[in-house]
Amino acid sequence: MPAPISPVLARVVGPGLPLAFRACDGSSVEPPGAVATIEVVDRRALNHLATAPGELGLARAYVSGALDLHGDVFETLMLLSGGTVGALGWAERLEVLRSLGPGVLRPVPPPPEEVRPGPWWGLRHSLGRDSRAISHHYDVSNRFYEWLLGPTMAYTCAVYPHPEASLEEAQTEKVDLVCRKLGLRPGQRLLDVGCGWGTMVRHAAEHYGVSVVGVTLSREQAEWGQRRLVEAGLDDRAEIRHQDYRNVAESGFDAISSIGLTEHIGARNLAGYARFLTSRLRPRGRLLNHCITRPTTTGPVAHRRGFIERYVFPDGELEGIGTIVTALQDAGLEVRHEENLREHYARTCAAWGSNLEDHWDEAVAEVGEGRARVWRLYLAGSRLGFVQRRIELHQVLAVRTDAGEAGMPLRAEFARLAQPAELANPPAPAGAARAALAAEVD
Repeated sequence: MPAPISPVLARVVGPGLPLAFRACDGSSVEPPGAVATIEVVDRRALNHLATAPGELGLARAYVSGALDLHGDVFETLMLLSGGTVGALGWAERLEVLRSLGPGVLRPVPPPPEEVRPGPWWGLRHSLGRDSRAISHHYDVSNRFYEWLLGPTMAYTCAVYPHPEASLEEAQTEKVDLVCRKLGLRPGQRLLDVGCGWGTMVRHAAEHYGVSVVGVTLSREQAEWGQRRLVEAGLDDRAEIRHQDYRNVAESGFDAISSIGLTEHIGARNLAGYARFLTSRLRPRGRLLNHCITRPTTTGPVAHRRGFIERYVFPDGELEGIGTIVTALQDAGLEVRHEENLREHYARTCAAWGSNLEDHWDEAVAEVGEGRARVWRLYLAGSRLGFVQRRIELHQVLAVRTDAGEAGMPLRAEFARLAQPAELANPPAPAGAARAALAAEVD
């Protein structure tokens, strides 16, 4: 006779946590002051948890609907991270598995939202395979992303200029900070690789008067972003292409922004990525690389064969900031500024998570409950990763220094000249504030 499920799960998770458990066999564990409840909807959840332990097993159980989380998902994951999951000895694990019945070790199919890139996708990080991987994540639904990301449609770490800033203010500050670090001025040429829906492209063209080429491997992003450029009357000096960055033929750009692309490059392609972008810069041209990193440069590549790899970013790879800086330096660039925005990304994930909850029913109707659950789990888990410093977000500013000429001020300052209240409507490029800033960073 199988043991009651809830007490077994409570034992595995660990004592003393304010978590309640309910299960389809009628069992429950209700500790005083419980802030969330883990519910086993059907026994398939046990198969997922037993045959793919850790985050992948939990993800399969939750995304399939065999397991449910009642309460704040972020708080639940934080509590689970402080428990004893995975700390049981082999004898205890065997005892737990036996107590749940003989069928618990029988693998069951994962939910259809899981992908396993195989040889039929092509070589890892080849042009064709990268296109498939990007399409899996980004070609979901522009409407879904509008609900999730908000009006700016910026899908990377925001930069909060003050504690009370909204997500929209923070995303505008992020792209403006990149513009300031790049020292953009009217008439210059900017290449934005991995441009997404074109937030950086539009901002730089509208507020800094530069000519911009943005490239993305997502067809839906490119079409959406190009429409926005036409609607804003910016298509005379900005364009968004459905194109791999490696196929950009133009060179001599004054600046290149790479915001959230490096995670998709792959370790073995990082050196080539840095060399290619360097070759597209003019002498004294600047590169701003903005990406998620892992906190060390040693150990296994993050995300391989786990939840992120199978459900969110196929073929995604994270590197340590030292590895990225090394690649930039070896490509001939001089690193001039670096900062870690880890806490900002935790806040960004929290804001996206709130947007998803506000539009939950609409999101489920648009992309299906399984994919919506993927995103709920992904955003909460990513937020936890940034809070606990299992992942970071770094911006690196580098310059193509030929013959020792960097064209940088003795000490660069990137503070905004406008006050936070003016953030949503920064002055036009010809304004006195922009002129002063341009003079400072040239």
